Amino acid sequence: MEFPDDLRYTKEHEWVRLDGHRARIGITDFAQDALGDVVYVDLPDVGAAVEADQPLGEVESTKSVSDVYSPVSGTIIERNPLIDDRPELVNEQPYGDGWLVIVDTTDAARVDAMMDAAAYRVLVEGQP
Repeated sequence: MEFPDDLRYTKEHEWVRLDGHRARIGITDFAQDALGDVVYVDLPDVGAAVEADQPLGEVESTKSVSDVYSPVSGTIIERNPLIDDRPELVNEQPYGDGWLVIVDTTDAARVDAMMDAAAYRVLVEGQP
């Protein structure tokens, strides 16, 4: 299981890569593994407002449908164009081509308070 050091993590198993006020968001390796084979991803349109800790979309797998929560508030400025045709990228490259959306965030400082890779590893593995 991967835990990239350049990301921040939520307890709901989303990751954030912050670049200025642009937050790239996806689901973690742990989350995609727990979901199983992803078959469909429902994401908001560009221009949609999202609120921190509120659902921004859904990931449907062969096992279940799970909400994806926005770690930050702001406006969707980009959706991953590859996901519509290849939702399996969420499984194959959760931290690469399997990202979901980019949010122009109004609360970038919130990301600093999220878990780093070491803390997230403890959450999912139960050990340092």
